[in-house]
Amino acid sequence: MINQNFFNDYKALPVDRFFENVLFNKKDGYYSSNIPFGNKGDFITSPGISSLFSEIIGIWFVSVWNNLKKPKSFNIVELGPGDGSLTKVLIKTFNKFPEFKKSTNIYLYEKSNLLKKIQKDKINSPKVKWINNFNSIKKGPIFFFGNEFFDALPIKQFLFKKKVLLEKYYLLSKKNEIKEIYKKAKKKEIKQIKKFKTLQNLNFIEFPKLGFSELDRITKKITKQKGGLLLIDYGYISAENKDTLQSVFKHKKNDLLENLGKADITSLVNFKLLKEYFIRNKLKVKNIQTQKNFLEKMGIFQRAEILSKKMSFKDKSDLYFRLKRLVDAKLMGDLFKVIFAYKFNKDNFPGFS
Repeated sequence: MINQNFFNDYKALPVDRFFENVLFNKKDGYYSSNIPFGNKGDFITSPGISSLFSEIIGIWFVSVWNNLKKPKSFNIVELGPGDGSLTKVLIKTFNKFPEFKKSTNIYLYEKSNLLKKIQKDKINSPKVKWINNFNSIKKGPIFFFGNEFFDALPIKQFLFKKKVLLEKYYLLSKKNEIKEIYKKAKKKEIKQIKKFKTLQNLNFIEFPKLGFSELDRITKKITKQKGGLLLIDYGYISAENKDTLQSVFKHKKNDLLENLGKADITSLVNFKLLKEYFIRNKLKVKNIQTQKNFLEKMGIFQRAEILSKKMSFKDKSDLYFRLKRLVDAKLMGDLFKVIFAYKFNKDNFPGFS
């Protein structure tokens, strides 16, 4: 039985609006009614695989602060903080740098009330505040971080047929079945897509309209107060003519239209398009890195070596098994990419040399 709430009383919805309801509907949406993380959930993200990942991100922030001559007010915003694992390790890491800790304000940007509760149970620190927008952050540079944030924001899908751009919709039939249909794309959508060189010459186009709406607010804040945005996600750099929407249920691939509201739905991130977006918004962009290269440049192997010296053989094996998942080219190492966009005169940001 299809949940009528996912269609908002409409008979047909474009792909992004439909999946936005499936994921974020306040009553029945996936992120409102499920705990997606960990072995009992549907997937595990890098902070859940190894605390080394979160520690390296913490060291990255400390290094940036140092490179910027230690500003007295330094704002960090985690986008879509999941179960709070990363921020918990950030706080522990920052405790080792008292001067930095004193300068730092940490904000968590989360839509799901259920996940907010989980985060608040895990994180007990006066340094952390939960926000619904960025208006309350007034002073000092602002740095945003998102791990698997952008892939969870629903995308639009388009198809060129006989030189006409059609947009994909999901239709709820009278038999209560979901069908794919295509409608002629609206003029404003065509105009938006034509702005991006990355999308030219593609027959099948995925366009992150909702994602760009989020980024519009972030880039305006960065431009106003100086700062940057570090995003880590799985995706590709070369343009692709394919449907990248995917669903995961209990750590296994799931048919996209099955278990709606109970399964995670994501898409691969087009990093070349992201880079073009940032440049169009007058931000500087570092060369896109693989997660493997970024973590290696930030010294993750050296940190693992230091930690392993005091470990039993069993714990040491576990540490390096988890590390392999993060950096192995056949696992997350090459599939995940890292992009950093910023507004600063300085260009010496760690991990991107």
